[in-house]
Amino acid sequence: MFHLVLAACLAAQPATCQSRLLPAGDAPTREDCELRAAPIARDWLARHPDLTGNGPRCVETAELPALTVQEVAPGIQVHQGAMAQISPQNRGRIANLSFVLGDSVAVIDAGGSRAEAEALYAAIRQITDKPISHLILTHMHPDHILGAEVFSEAGATIVADARLPDAVALRADSWMASIPRQIGEAAFAGTRAARVDQTVDAPQELSLGDRKLVLTPVAPAHTGSDMTVLDDDTGTLFTGDLVFLGLTPSLDGSLSGWLDWMAQPPDPLPALIVPGHGPVTESWDEAIAPQDRYLTALRDATRDAISAGLPLSRAIPAIVAAMKPVSEGWADFHDTTARNASAAYAELEWE
Repeated sequence: MFHLVLAACLAAQPATCQSRLLPAGDAPTREDCELRAAPIARDWLARHPDLTGNGPRCVETAELPALTVQEVAPGIQVHQGAMAQISPQNRGRIANLSFVLGDSVAVIDAGGSRAEAEALYAAIRQITDKPISHLILTHMHPDHILGAEVFSEAGATIVADARLPDAVALRADSWMASIPRQIGEAAFAGTRAARVDQTVDAPQELSLGDRKLVLTPVAPAHTGSDMTVLDDDTGTLFTGDLVFLGLTPSLDGSLSGWLDWMAQPPDPLPALIVPGHGPVTESWDEAIAPQDRYLTALRDATRDAISAGLPLSRAIPAIVAAMKPVSEGWADFHDTTARNASAAYAELEWE
């Protein structure tokens, strides 16, 4: 297969350029790709007025920069993101991203930038030329969703919890301003939030022909738009950020709801758990135990601070200090815990 690649530069910073992969230009031969290259590139640039472009070219699949993926179960590939907060060093590539191979391909989370999604797309194309029918977004955080446009251009239906579009609309402008400063303008070039095509407000099945995925919305927990994905064939559960391993959990929904979700294990238990951050594991208890200890300690320390009558400004450092015994093994513990303390205080002071 051949793929259309365009040299794209920021209109406001002409020296800041990146190669952009345009999936609409995929073709079985170089000649077919080149015949369609100019109009596809022109149309794409018209939809991205912040960019200028030149030099469209067609390259083979093996030439595309691709994410590293690992088959964790038959037909299931996972890319493990960096266990850190976003930075120029990791280019914002911190989330776990997955895809499931059936008669078609379902992608689970799209990464935090167009560039990351293009590299995931390349990884898929190095394994299969089957159509990508669906992109499933597990929740609204930008490190999981901002690459979605790449898969929309490839023909995928974007599927998410029914609460996600409104949550993204409230935050998208802020992300577009802040994330380029955090990871670099070049790493973020061409990224924009994509529209959700299909929303989910109750458990439902999604067919890939010869295999089935079960999508289950979750009451507010990590965020207010969490959704799990279960591969029925292998018993693999994709939890999104309902499960963190290694990277400190971040609270952007309901602490009580998150603890309640962990207290009610799936029945039957999954054979494999793919968390939003950290390694894939076979044990439900091992997957959630570190996070359960962390969030329980956050709840207890926050309640103690509130009972002591501490205002928020004094409560945050007191909560962080009280949680030091559970800090081992968590990346970015201090800063994330300080933010979590603020969110937990706002929720629990009204208990």
